[in-house]
Amino acid sequence: MNHHLKRSLFLLIALVMVVSTAACSSGNSEKEKAANSNKGEDTPIVKLTADQPGWKEDITPITFDWYLNFSWFANKWGVDPTSKFITKKTGVDINFIVPAGNENEKLNTLIASGNLPDFITLDKGEASIQKMIDGELVLPLNELADEYDPYFFTSSDAAKLSWYTQPDGNVYAYPNASSSPKDYAQYGDTYVSNQVFLVRKDMYEALGKPDMRTPDGFLKALQSAKEKFGTVNGQPLIPLGLHEFTENGNYSLEGYIQNLLAIPKAKDGQLYDRSTDPEYVTWLKTLRQANQDGLLSKDIFIDKRPQMEEKLAQGRYFALIYQGKDMEAQLNTLFTNDPNSVYIAVDGPTNSNLDTPTLDGPGISGWTVTLISKNVKDKARAIRFLSYLNSEEGNKDLFLGEKGFTYDTIDGKDQFKPEALALLNSDRSAFDKEYGASHTFWMLMNTNMTDQWAPKRVEPYKSIEDWTRGKTVSASEFELLNPTGNSPEGIINTKLGQLLGKTLPKLLMAQSDAEFDTLWDEYQDKRKKDGLDKVTAFQQAKYEQNVKKLEEFLK
Repeated sequence: MNHHLKRSLFLLIALVMVVSTAACSSGNSEKEKAANSNKGEDTPIVKLTADQPGWKEDITPITFDWYLNFSWFANKWGVDPTSKFITKKTGVDINFIVPAGNENEKLNTLIASGNLPDFITLDKGEASIQKMIDGELVLPLNELADEYDPYFFTSSDAAKLSWYTQPDGNVYAYPNASSSPKDYAQYGDTYVSNQVFLVRKDMYEALGKPDMRTPDGFLKALQSAKEKFGTVNGQPLIPLGLHEFTENGNYSLEGYIQNLLAIPKAKDGQLYDRSTDPEYVTWLKTLRQANQDGLLSKDIFIDKRPQMEEKLAQGRYFALIYQGKDMEAQLNTLFTNDPNSVYIAVDGPTNSNLDTPTLDGPGISGWTVTLISKNVKDKARAIRFLSYLNSEEGNKDLFLGEKGFTYDTIDGKDQFKPEALALLNSDRSAFDKEYGASHTFWMLMNTNMTDQWAPKRVEPYKSIEDWTRGKTVSASEFELLNPTGNSPEGIINTKLGQLLGKTLPKLLMAQSDAEFDTLWDEYQDKRKKDGLDKVTAFQQAKYEQNVKKLEEFLK
């Protein structure tokens, strides 16, 4: 063999060895990445199509930290069969992080640190959303989908993606419980509202079912309840319950009662300042009179949701301006002990014309939104898991649980097994722990989608929902109007919210209507001086944009 041939063979063998070594090294690298995906390294990129659920590409174990900005959320992932089933199926485990006290303080601390958990879920209207986006603390979902999981665009609603698109062209948040104009066209006749006026059934009937639509009738009913019943199991009766007071106000005393009074949100294409409406002021003065008459317990000014839920389960309120779905566990408790002690929805505060309430139905903005942190452990696994939760498969898994355990195909329909349904209807808290289905984990729930598997509503919930039928309207064009973040308008709006939070309790505690009027005039003057006109101009422009967007979605 000549020297030239020997040299050629030697080079060929060396080349083969290099290629082989590189291939082995690449294979090991892929395995190491999968093994270390829980240590902050991204899953290798595999080019997929919009029809391929990306989560199926990698189901190795990974744990994501998921921050929920709701101190009342008590469920843990991996305790119940449904979450265990999803972890086994997808490889994804979840460590929920929930604030122990004030949500804003916890979230602001996280934002200030610049180190957010993998997923963040919070109310759609939180100013912190814009702060996280402006601070580049969260990732564009559309860019993650383009790179790692085109299926996200298949499992998501294009209208909702468009609705949440920022000026930079990116989408950072996706909503749950959201309904687009096309959803309204398809499902609108089935929609109900969560906003209700409630009374304790046995007490209300014992009082002769008083008419509580007018200020006089309302005050008389509260007074009669206090005089006739006084205590509940040795504890003082609370004549009227409201949502908790926060630093920014009180839901019950803002949108809820304004909707009960059917106060318009806009007139002739211009946003209307509902808080200045005479009907609203009349009812705030009615509540001030209730406090002067000893009909507003001190508890309602200081109680947070856990304390309210405890008192609801004890049946200590006579009447409430509240949310029906938010008290289902407590209704269960009352119904089990005594079906007559539950709360029922009746006609409550109404405007002077006794017009039908205009209650908010499902909106395109949804209830909460979920974002992915820039510090996420694994970008590919994160967006793919979000796509799964968004999809019909994910919604079905989370709603029905594992087939054969929580649900089965009965009479040709996938539905809860009788024993699971019985527990769902009798003890919601126990159901969450024993089964973990039916929106126990609601972060990406698509209520339009899950309705196909939902059981028929039964008492004590059915009559509450039925009361809202015919009173529920779409208000999507009025959603997300408030400026947020550190923009000039956002800073002003934050101040205005805090001003309202300080003023509302003072108005109710005023010693006379004259004192109320003084406080009210001072409040309105302060709003103007703080820059209300700038916020109003921003809201009007956003409202007009919303109207155009919604019109486009229907084309």
